[in-house]
Amino acid sequence: MGNAIVTLKKGEGRTLKQGGLWIYDNEVESIAGSFEDGEIVIVRDFDGYPLGRGFINRNSKIIVRMMTRSRDQEIDEPFIRMRVKNAWEYRKKVMDDISSCRVIFGEADFLPGIVVDKFSDVLVVESLALGIDRMKTVIVRILRELMEQDGIHIRGVYERSDAKVREQEGMERFKGFIGEPFDTRVEITENGVRYFVDVKDGQKTGFFLDQKYNRRAAAKLCEDARVLDCFTHTGSFALNAALAGASHVTGVDASELGVAQARENAALNGLGKDRVEFLCADVFDLLPKLEKQGEKYDVVILDPPAFTKSRSSVKKAVKGYREINLRGMKLVKDGGYLATCSCSHFMDPELFARTIAQAAGNVHKRLRQVEFRTQAPDHPILWGAGDSYYLKFYIFQVCEEK
Repeated sequence: MGNAIVTLKKGEGRTLKQGGLWIYDNEVESIAGSFEDGEIVIVRDFDGYPLGRGFINRNSKIIVRMMTRSRDQEIDEPFIRMRVKNAWEYRKKVMDDISSCRVIFGEADFLPGIVVDKFSDVLVVESLALGIDRMKTVIVRILRELMEQDGIHIRGVYERSDAKVREQEGMERFKGFIGEPFDTRVEITENGVRYFVDVKDGQKTGFFLDQKYNRRAAAKLCEDARVLDCFTHTGSFALNAALAGASHVTGVDASELGVAQARENAALNGLGKDRVEFLCADVFDLLPKLEKQGEKYDVVILDPPAFTKSRSSVKKAVKGYREINLRGMKLVKDGGYLATCSCSHFMDPELFARTIAQAAGNVHKRLRQVEFRTQAPDHPILWGAGDSYYLKFYIFQVCEEK
């Protein structure tokens, strides 16, 4: 049990007291006792009031990530088992299909700094904080045991801790197997759509599970529709649209690897070029060209990468979101539909809504909101932990101003 004591400055710890799990270095008044970075410490308020325990890392601006609000709780294997079991039981309760899902979502599952995705019979681990990195093999072992108890065999585990943010924790980036090597190309099925997932070299952990129910929502609008799917990645929205009965789908992405995978996924689902085609192109360049050619679509889908990963670049990001939404609206037939989203938590819901509204005003379109959604519930939003709420997803009917 860690005995070093971190004492906060008077008036600090606001994020923590609102339900979050982070303490920043500028909130700390003093650290008493001996410790190593990555170890568990006791956290107290300025007046000595106990706030719980977490792991410390002086290399990071987030100096403490809280593991428990109890001052006496031992952070041992039974504690980790309880946290992991709670995360797994939660997924079984809230998801209608756990064949592929996010099993652990860091802070939102009270296991700060670690993400675990399940793709069929493979687990992919992303570890982003020093303290939790020391616990990852225990977490993985417990997860596998719990799944085996439910009759789910996991054939392998791959680690994708190659995000740049690890360097801010004083850690090296890492990719590799946890345990025995295995074939890292995995076939999954989501919403009845089949995909090959590349857990070794795909983006992030290989596939974006957070849009599962948003893909289903957009697909409902696509029967007999001409559909344009922008930033298609490996074709997920496009394939949902095609299998929902779209007359023709065009998917666009700037990544040649992504487009190649999208074409392979289309073939896997028995979809030929007459139903769905994929173009490798810059969406910002392509949309004005399509507009000049007089193209119109029944449904336009905009699923861009995060245009901002820091508060300092939000203004630039707003311009990007405004531009693609403006261009997307111009390509929607009168009475057609626009599905649009942002996956940056720095682009807060109010700012994103305002940006879409500005785009609509600029091109004289009226928007009727069909629905607003966030990420799937296997990516729970923990109130007080702002970074856990990141995905905003709208469906609008786009009407001409008349």
